[in-house]
Amino acid sequence: AAFMNQHFVNIKVDREERPDLDAIYMRATTAMHGSGGWPMTCFLTPEGQPFFTGTYFPPEPRGGQPSFSQILQALADAWQNRRDDVLESAAGVTGYLNEEMLPEPGVLSEKTVEQAVEGLLKQADLYSGGFSGAPKFPPTMVLEFLMRYGARRDDERALHVVDKTFEAMARGGLYDQLAGGFARYSVDARWEVPHFEKMLYDNALFVGGYLHWRKSLLDRGQEKKAAWAERIVRETIDFLLRELQTDQNGFASALDADSEGHEGTFYIWNQAQLHEILGDEDGAWASELLGVTREGNFERGFSTLQLLNDPKDPERWQRIRQQLFDARNQRIRPERDDKIVAAWNGLLISPLAEAAIVLDEPAWLDAALEAAELIWTVHRAGAPDFTRTSLDGVASQNNATLEDLALVSSAFQSLFSVTGDIIWWERAESLLTRVRAEFVDPKGGFFDTAADAEVLIARPQDFADNASPCGNSAALAAFLTQRAITGDPESIAQTDKAFARLVLLMESAPRFAGWALAQAEAYLAGPMQIAIVGTPGAELHRTALSEAALGTVTVVAEANTEVPLFTDRVKINGQDTAYVCQNFTCKLPVNSVNDLVQQLAGGAA
Repeated sequence: AAFMNQHFVNIKVDREERPDLDAIYMRATTAMHGSGGWPMTCFLTPEGQPFFTGTYFPPEPRGGQPSFSQILQALADAWQNRRDDVLESAAGVTGYLNEEMLPEPGVLSEKTVEQAVEGLLKQADLYSGGFSGAPKFPPTMVLEFLMRYGARRDDERALHVVDKTFEAMARGGLYDQLAGGFARYSVDARWEVPHFEKMLYDNALFVGGYLHWRKSLLDRGQEKKAAWAERIVRETIDFLLRELQTDQNGFASALDADSEGHEGTFYIWNQAQLHEILGDEDGAWASELLGVTREGNFERGFSTLQLLNDPKDPERWQRIRQQLFDARNQRIRPERDDKIVAAWNGLLISPLAEAAIVLDEPAWLDAALEAAELIWTVHRAGAPDFTRTSLDGVASQNNATLEDLALVSSAFQSLFSVTGDIIWWERAESLLTRVRAEFVDPKGGFFDTAADAEVLIARPQDFADNASPCGNSAALAAFLTQRAITGDPESIAQTDKAFARLVLLMESAPRFAGWALAQAEAYLAGPMQIAIVGTPGAELHRTALSEAALGTVTVVAEANTEVPLFTDRVKINGQDTAYVCQNFTCKLPVNSVNDLVQQLAGGAA
């Protein structure tokens, strides 16, 4: 530390608060070494240009790798005695960071999604679910695409991958079998042993993913499995409300993996613990049901809990589950990161609002509205028009990125669609106006930072999804919804140019374009629109959200609401009325649930 303070200006960056910096310097690290990761250490000139980067450096030399102190000494010497060489290297890396990242635009077509599906099927693990081997990250965005494609094309291969993966993830150790909620990823190929950190963005995607899988299963007549998928939705939302909702009614970023000095201690069990809490008979039964073995499948002889088969005695399992949940709550809990990230809250608000209507849980809609109000009121207090993060109701000074504005816009659009309250539409429009003004790349797509943001050595522009949707695919979703509700020519041009920039990525690396591919499906299918003139949350509205194809834009509002989709839309016979449309060409208005279901199934005109 003394040597670092003498020779360097040391800056620690929270990559969740400053994803723009993380993107720039991770790209530099990957360029220098062929791969990257965290912790990431970058050595920069005073202008911020990187000349040496790396990930983990050991405290002592190991396996031919120098120690961190040796690295520090060598770089300090180079800066003092060979500065011209250092500056030349930094300039070369900076030049690379400013080069074009994607080739010329392509043309989105049915061939694009077909090629993506074939590529995904080749990489799918048909035995354990997911894609490729260990470690396995939840592919929720890719599964959303495959569900939409499989339903539209009646492709059983795509739906088989969806079914296998969703079931495997929720039965394995990745899922918290006692309290709901999913961990970050699986260190093995079978979803048995997770990295135990629980992230808001993962669980937000899981809520939407399992809600839509439930619909997919119901569409195929699999009622029992659909009820199981609904249980996962409910338990995951319960986890989010219980453990991540803050005093300000937003949702915190994460729960740590560690407690008591070890990873996973809060979540793992051995047979002796089960016998002590449950007694010998129930302890043996639970050990067999949950896969807790004498040897364990984790560290120190402990096991993760898995529910690979449904219990033959559900009432006994619920009693035991509650006992274990209560006992676990006496343990030292992992710490919570209370930071509110606008993008991640937006990512949750949308499926939370949808689930509230589909599953008739008004309290969930209240939670979504409260979180949205927090984002709108607190995060506008930062710089310059909107801020990315807040803590304890106080906004940071970190500029909102494209990801933040796009995902929060989509969240506000969702709240308008389920409540009919025009204020949410107006707020979404104000954010998208800023995106248009400050983030658009004239070549197509969007930059991740605003034109009026802090000037960095490069302007990041990420087209690939990672653990959550990238800014470009998130913006596509928001502008597609705007396009479906307004028919706005500027939205049409915006989405067409953005899709063109993504075609090659979607065709050649579909695992990193899942959210964009899901939007491509909605684009190719429609846009499909349903306008409900009537009461939010009533039977006609709930039916539309439950029965319409994934990707359909459904909005409920009063007659004469000032958006183009509701132009000349009125109640028929004084009753709630549904207008089913494709690209603003609509079928006859209907009042009854049966008629609406028939229209959505491709029946009456």
